[in-house]
Amino acid sequence: MARGANDFTADTNLNVIDLVCSRDDLVLFDGLNFSLNRGQILLVEGHNGSGKTTLLRTLCGIRTQDSGQVLWCGEAINELGPAYHQQMAYVGHHDGIKRDLTVLENLQLARALAKPGSCSVETILYRIKLNGYEDVQTLALSAGQRRRLALARLLVTDSRLWILDEPFTALDKAGIALFEELIASYVSEGGIVVLTSHHDLGISDVTMQRIRLN
Repeated sequence: MARGANDFTADTNLNVIDLVCSRDDLVLFDGLNFSLNRGQILLVEGHNGSGKTTLLRTLCGIRTQDSGQVLWCGEAINELGPAYHQQMAYVGHHDGIKRDLTVLENLQLARALAKPGSCSVETILYRIKLNGYEDVQTLALSAGQRRRLALARLLVTDSRLWILDEPFTALDKAGIALFEELIASYVSEGGIVVLTSHHDLGISDVTMQRIRLN
């Protein structure tokens, strides 16, 4: 999944300015600010109900903030629209895979709906240790295998920003280590990652910020 040196520009960044989000008249966070540049990770921490998923969905443009700005490369994401979504990949709590499709068909669909990456689907299946499962319907996979497949959708697209909500759910130790390695490789090539996790990341030699929502 190697990228060319020009795939990530020097000004690739995500900026959040005075962000306010509420739910059912309860303010989840107020005046939230952070800035991420290429090759950086943001780990969002906090107890259940603190607004972690709300923040990630807002960064994706799925949810609209009460006030404040989310800027991608200096422009508001709501104004960029599809141009932003082509550069961003999101994996939420739910796997988001089609149970009636095969493993291969799910990845082909993910690639068709976004800007495709240069790495072949076959190579990706080998990397996530689902080679040999190409023609298996995903309803027959274990929870851990489905999670691997969901995360593999990140690898079939050419995205500059990964937004991940509890990505290690249902993964065993080997699966966690595998995707930590993939995240480390992605940010070393200039990608930006925002994630929530109850699992402390075992990734070194990267710039990692942390914010905690109360």
